[in-house]
Amino acid sequence: MIDYLIVGSGFYGSICAYELNKKGYKVCVIDKRNHIGGNCYTSNRDGIHVHEYGPHIFHTSNKKVWEWINQFVVFNNFTLRPVASYKNEIYSLPFNMWTFTKFWGDASPSIVKEIIRIQSKHIDNPKNLEEQAIKLVGTDVYEALIKGYTEKQWRKKATELPKEIIERLPVRFTYDNNYFNDTYQGIPIGGYTQIFEKLLENIDVILNTDYFNSELPPHKNVIYTGAIDKFFDYKYGLLEYKTTKFQHTQISVADFQGTAMVNYTDANIPHTRIIEHNHFDYKKVDSTWVTHEYPIEYTEISEPLYPVNDVENTEKYKKYKSLADELPNVHFGGRLAEYKYYDMHNIIENALSYINSKF
Repeated sequence: MIDYLIVGSGFYGSICAYELNKKGYKVCVIDKRNHIGGNCYTSNRDGIHVHEYGPHIFHTSNKKVWEWINQFVVFNNFTLRPVASYKNEIYSLPFNMWTFTKFWGDASPSIVKEIIRIQSKHIDNPKNLEEQAIKLVGTDVYEALIKGYTEKQWRKKATELPKEIIERLPVRFTYDNNYFNDTYQGIPIGGYTQIFEKLLENIDVILNTDYFNSELPPHKNVIYTGAIDKFFDYKYGLLEYKTTKFQHTQISVADFQGTAMVNYTDANIPHTRIIEHNHFDYKKVDSTWVTHEYPIEYTEISEPLYPVNDVENTEKYKKYKSLADELPNVHFGGRLAEYKYYDMHNIIENALSYINSKF
């Protein structure tokens, strides 16, 4: 009899398995995919570690989390400095003085702030993503670099999206174009998959196994990291997620775009961004791997990636959460089970907190 059946081999599930195994509990991890690591899985393609489900740059200011993850892997010093392409012009991201001076000329930080104030003075209390974005960067930058990108990415009007989505993006009135503000950041040398291999070493792992449609080993408790609405057979309807098709292509050049990430903000360009994985590894190569990301409509059979935390979906999630709270032998954890956007460091912190508080 297994003490804990863990559904999902991403960070939350794998960390719980690792920590419970150390404490002497018998655990088994199942995953419906044919690999471990969840969306952090990296494959080795011709020596380049391809982020199969979109780029994952580890960043945190939590020293304990940083020290914990570093016991499994060595990180390089990669810092994310993406650019945006709009009407065949390149702009610096995140929004900073390089961006603003491209729009408004040789302006000082105080002049830029005044331009933004004037362009957003009609908005007192932002109620949606569009209003919040204009309040942060003004109408010029919003129309060029945010509106088209956001609406094709989320497949919704910016006025229909919660303002919290844009609040995550940094805005700086300096020439610092490092995307994250965190103290520690980088990418594991050799990719992410090795972390999960070490976490799940000496633990029973069963792949290609759907929790809902497979014969499961006998177990006392469940740690569930999948979609919470699916667990309850969509009793209150389908929760909405942003999802993406990833098109991986090998190109016979040493460097395709000169940087790891280029966002395409024109509404009429079908892909949202192009990722060039070789820039994560710092390797000299004769051919490179790139990924075009295409937003697609979310359905019951889609791969859920990012929750759409608008009012309607949030209220629906609360109903599912009430059902989950009534199950004493099932713990719901992670992005899909909690219907909340988490970065990797948040997941690590939450999983360790759960284990330390319960066991």
